[in-house]
Amino acid sequence: MIHNIYNIGLLFLLTSVNLNAQTIEKFSIDSGGRSTTTGNIQITYTLGEVNVQEINTPSVSISEGFINAAFRILINPTVFLQGPSLIPTTNGLMNDALRENGSIPTTSPYEDNASCNASIFNVTGNNAIVDWVWLELRSENNNQRLINGRSALVQRDGDIVDVDGVSSVIMQAAPTNYFVVVKHRNHLGVMSSAAINLSDLSTTTVDFTDNSFSTFGNNAQVILNSGDTALWSGDTNGDDSIIFSGGNNDVNPIKDFILADPNNILSFITYASVGYLFQDIDLDGLAKFSGALNDSNVIKDNILNHPGNFLNLPTFTINTTVPPKQ
Repeated sequence: MIHNIYNIGLLFLLTSVNLNAQTIEKFSIDSGGRSTTTGNIQITYTLGEVNVQEINTPSVSISEGFINAAFRILINPTVFLQGPSLIPTTNGLMNDALRENGSIPTTSPYEDNASCNASIFNVTGNNAIVDWVWLELRSENNNQRLINGRSALVQRDGDIVDVDGVSSVIMQAAPTNYFVVVKHRNHLGVMSSAAINLSDLSTTTVDFTDNSFSTFGNNAQVILNSGDTALWSGDTNGDDSIIFSGGNNDVNPIKDFILADPNNILSFITYASVGYLFQDIDLDGLAKFSGALNDSNVIKDNILNHPGNFLNLPTFTINTTVPPKQ
């Protein structure tokens, strides 16, 4: 008989019970008791040699004293980035200029340094890769508590996929409810307003492009001309805010980068720097401070047109609605 006590990831197997009280006989205890951690769950267990029973749940399988914990979930988030959606070459799709220019790195710009094969950037059409993004799962009991985070890739149609460029994303976490967060290096992140049930048996779609989908905080995303929603573009200094004028604004980093570019020999303010750049907020492969289709104007327009900027102040700040993680 097995008594399975599972409390905050703690699992004990008791292998012998008499009629009056629970006892553990020495002959039934294997010396191979161990502790293992998977995702955010720790399992401590002792193996009973006499146990031949099989127990299966959606996330834990026990067979003859061996534990196989499938702590993973399958998720298919969908998101639009405002930058490559501003002047789309195809309605309903983000532009993939960074891919066309060969600028997207095969190593993620985020902390896990995930990598992909360069061949996935050869795909064109709806499933062409636009850029790297960062996914997080937050605890349903505390939306600041990070359970797991990882890099992934976003396609032109908004699908976020694994590093093979096509598959649904696998995240290491026990199947249960989580707040889902999507972030991008120079756009403001977004989080679901409620915890969402995620499973290892089927893929859950979380559609941040749907303007009826409930997100955490007010005006968490910008509404595109198409009516879809997208992450706000313009966080060039990575401080989770967008500022056009005033201290710590996001326009000066563009200007400073342009003027310091070693290829800008004559220090032209209208120069366009080329590459995979934080200052390139429309993701066209160019960072431009002034002139036609410059990145500074995107920031200005977002500030002046923000629903919360009732007085149209150029010093208004757009802050992320994603709570800081713990």
